[in-house]
Amino acid sequence: MTRAASFAIAALVCSLAFAQQPPTRVRGTITAVDGNVLSVKSRAGEDLQLHLTPDVGVTTAKATTLDALKGKYVGCTAVSKDGRMVAVEVHAIPPQAKPGQFPWDLMPSSSMINANLEGLAQVNGGSEIVLNYPNGSQTVLVPPGTPIVAFDPGSRADLKPGETIWTNARREADGRIVVERLNVSKDGVRPPH
Repeated sequence: MTRAASFAIAALVCSLAFAQQPPTRVRGTITAVDGNVLSVKSRAGEDLQLHLTPDVGVTTAKATTLDALKGKYVGCTAVSKDGRMVAVEVHAIPPQAKPGQFPWDLMPSSSMINANLEGLAQVNGGSEIVLNYPNGSQTVLVPPGTPIVAFDPGSRADLKPGETIWTNARREADGRIVVERLNVSKDGVRPPH
């Protein structure tokens, strides 16, 4: 894996262990940038101020394909429909991300499946991917139009009003939300949620 790919993937997951509180997931749209403070309108409609560390890591989302992700470690947000798992989005993730299938907060009853994308076939209704992880496997339908995202290294210059972000942040004892890494949209491609 190249250094750029490693950096881009690492931005999806904050590596700090938070003793006081679990990471705070922030999804939203940038409304202003003032030095190290990023103002964001959250998906839930909250006005948040994110405090960026001086060396904040930024990655930009880019569209990719299932073929490009085959054989790689991916995250797949999915929901159960008519007895099968259906992808909401598929994205590259770092190899240290927790493997398996677990509840996710993107939408009601959604799951996150972190696994190796080992199988890919065209089926009625889209593509079918086989995701293998320790002690399990999941087959998921990926309908046409499902966001499939990878990442490139970015910079603070990519943090502009109107762009969307996703991050795992930490909430300090004083209430500040501190961000060490975040993903930002670019050229209309949004980071996964």
